[in-house]
Amino acid sequence: MKKTNSLLAYLLIGIGIYFLLREMKIPILTNFYSWQTLLIIIGLALLIHSYTSKTYQNLFVGTIVLGLGIHLHGVQHYSFWIDHWGVILLIIGIAFIVRYAKTKKGLLPGLLLILLAVLFIFSINLPAYFDWIYSIIDLLERFWPIVLIVIGFYLMKKQ
Repeated sequence: MKKTNSLLAYLLIGIGIYFLLREMKIPILTNFYSWQTLLIIIGLALLIHSYTSKTYQNLFVGTIVLGLGIHLHGVQHYSFWIDHWGVILLIIGIAFIVRYAKTKKGLLPGLLLILLAVLFIFSINLPAYFDWIYSIIDLLERFWPIVLIVIGFYLMKKQ
């Protein structure tokens, strides 16, 4: 199979299996008949394509799509799942680490995002001597679009 068609092949196989299982109405899989499962399938297809073609260009996007699919599925179907916006930072941080494993690019942003995500997710349970973190978190939660703008300008200037 040509490498250019392999991504489409993985997508078609995954979506075909999804709809076949949906038609078979297997009781144990009823929680997976949702649009979140399609995100998981697309993310898996991107990751499988990246690893089999050894181009690794879709590792970052595939990890994010897979992570978002898993997170949204968990929020929808499981009461114990963490429903916090910091999980998205965690997913992006993990995507940087997955990409770093093959391309050796993005370790520092990945570690910083994971650290920030853990800090934000568990900031409710911090000891009293970390009260100063609450004011920083409040500022970041209020002005996070500025961070996106700064990163955007940095990326434009870097090119």
